[in-house]
Amino acid sequence: MTDESRPRRSDADIVAELLAVLDVEELDVDLYRGHRQPGGVGRVFGGQVIAQGLQAAQRSVEDKVAHSLHAYFMRPGDENFPITYRVVRDFDGGSFATRRVIAMQRGTPILSMTASFQRDEGGLHHQDTMPDVPPPEGLKTEQELRRERIDEIPERFRPFFLRRRPIEMRPCQPRDWIDPQKAEPVWQCWIRALSPLPDDPAVHRAVLAYASDMALMGTSMLPHGVNWQTPGMQTASLDHAVWLHEPFRADEWLLYACDSPWAGHARGFNRGRVYTRDGRLVASTSQEGLIRKRER
Repeated sequence: MTDESRPRRSDADIVAELLAVLDVEELDVDLYRGHRQPGGVGRVFGGQVIAQGLQAAQRSVEDKVAHSLHAYFMRPGDENFPITYRVVRDFDGGSFATRRVIAMQRGTPILSMTASFQRDEGGLHHQDTMPDVPPPEGLKTEQELRRERIDEIPERFRPFFLRRRPIEMRPCQPRDWIDPQKAEPVWQCWIRALSPLPDDPAVHRAVLAYASDMALMGTSMLPHGVNWQTPGMQTASLDHAVWLHEPFRADEWLLYACDSPWAGHARGFNRGRVYTRDGRLVASTSQEGLIRKRER
């Protein structure tokens, strides 16, 4: 049964489902279980593994806030099984703390991640200027854009293509999923959770970590006129980093501005900047992904 055939769920239900997935279960000291995505099929979404790992790490730090994470994907996760997260407390200092997280499925590591935490303090400040883009209210959602051309999508991809997601996306430059054309490796999109989130800042950091993997890698494919649907294309995240600069709410509009300065050797490198509507740079991301074009 697809999202199109089952009774329509409310936005709040979809976000509650995401929060339940990100609410990792404590099994023992520094050992957690990440629950499966309901209805998930095939490979686990990389942003889910990153966000669950961050939540596990955050549970082990009381007086400091996560400011960065660096993750390496080793194997694809399998939606048929839960994920276990082991947290290692590498360092606890006066200003900073460092955690190492290993994500495991069926006894095999699928991701390793380090996360750094800092006690709040002031300091010198500067930031990039937010790009000049249209406001989200005048833009179509990604869901609307996909629905307009669903008849052109191969039937086997339609359930995934139309699946309602907990993160609303409004692209400033809509991508052509059917017949991608070569374009500059720059892409901007407004994002936010579909419905209000709890006030816990740790939850907002985890939700942004989840969303940060939703569009980043595709930027490196724009100059080549390909995407994940292109016959022979093999894509996968290899590593992912997030720097959390300032407080924010993930249920308010955030501009995700992405660019790709390089691709080669079957890899594409991508960068992202996350701004609030009033122009504050609240997070930065980077990711290298596998973008391999197999000759048939």
